[in-house]
Amino acid sequence: MSEYVTHRNALTGVRLEALREALLASRFVARSPLMGTFQSSRGFAFIFTEAGRAMLEERFPFLREYLALVMNPASSRGLLPWRERLFGPKQERRRPNAFYLNLLLLEPGRGVGRHIDATLQEPSGVPGATPEHVSVLYVSVPERVKGGALVLARGNEPTGVVRPRTGMLVHFRGDLTHEVQPFTGGGEGALRASLVCEQYAFAPEVLARLPEFRIQSKAGFSAYLEEHRQRSA
Repeated sequence: MSEYVTHRNALTGVRLEALREALLASRFVARSPLMGTFQSSRGFAFIFTEAGRAMLEERFPFLREYLALVMNPASSRGLLPWRERLFGPKQERRRPNAFYLNLLLLEPGRGVGRHIDATLQEPSGVPGATPEHVSVLYVSVPERVKGGALVLARGNEPTGVVRPRTGMLVHFRGDLTHEVQPFTGGGEGALRASLVCEQYAFAPEVLARLPEFRIQSKAGFSAYLEEHRQRSA
């Protein structure tokens, strides 16, 4: 049973470039809405459920291909026990139905300290809730940088080191601790951009506590007004 799986060229070329340009040009980009070890990063985020995915894609159509990619069960199939991969599960697994999607922007010298992703623990009301798995697409990784690895661990036992590259997709188990090491180099204006999707599988009564779709951004109310104006135009 693998702790993580990687796809080196999951999204490339003009499709990746279009996604990167749309994300970086968004009015919602600001100081990260996440706390703790994310305070040195920038970005914005969404909470959404399976029912709210259509609303997210309608309002942010440039995310449609990304969502299809990371939410495809075949993409994360390598995380399943080998018996399930060969013969199927003994009983049907509940597929992820709630998601926290975060644009993570890091400048040289900035990283993210060791943590476990559990962003929906509080809004779901489920103590200790962690994702089934976490999916990371590296939208932009500056060339000729040093460092910047994603370091995965189970407790105090290291389980893997992922060295990001542009277009790479990584799925890892949601109960793993992990950190993003700072990088250096990359030239003037170097910026690393990744889309991180925490994928949860909740019971119906828990799912009902979550918003179907919500934007999280510290960009200010003007960004929300402008987004509404553009949709109404």
